[in-house]
Amino acid sequence: MVATDRLTLVGLIHDAPLMIVLAVTGGGVASISDLLSVPGASRTVLEASVPYAGTALSDLIGYLPSQTVASDTAEAMATACLERAKQLAGADIQIAGVACTAALVTDRQRSGDNRAFIAVAALQGVVSSHVALEKGMNDRAAEDRIVSDAVLRAIATAAKVAE
Repeated sequence: MVATDRLTLVGLIHDAPLMIVLAVTGGGVASISDLLSVPGASRTVLEASVPYAGTALSDLIGYLPSQTVASDTAEAMATACLERAKQLAGADIQIAGVACTAALVTDRQRSGDNRAFIAVAALQGVVSSHVALEKGMNDRAAEDRIVSDAVLRAIATAAKVAE
């Protein structure tokens, strides 16, 4: 997604009546900056966090997952974020918990694919998606940008400003 499209999308998100709590770990962190750098962020973002350490992640979801970068972990994170949104938002406000867990380019040997799992939990249920990244094609910043754009698209879909 080009920068102008990203700014437009974030503006549409801010104009929608959805408020979120967002947590990202391992990747997708640029989505937080994107949301906060466009005027109107206070209409969308209740709270954003980066539970990077295993203990921080287990504090968020209540247990240490057997696999950090997995669909069920993203869904547990999103559900925990939804519960936090319930605490922070006023009554009659549309809320969602948004989460991303990712394995991106690293400076150590790691088996497994570069990938991300994104989940959005709302009162109606949880929707999740997967981003597959080809190893060796991008540097870490480029992979984070790809994942962050996917996070923004998931929020936009939840806010009903994009499909």
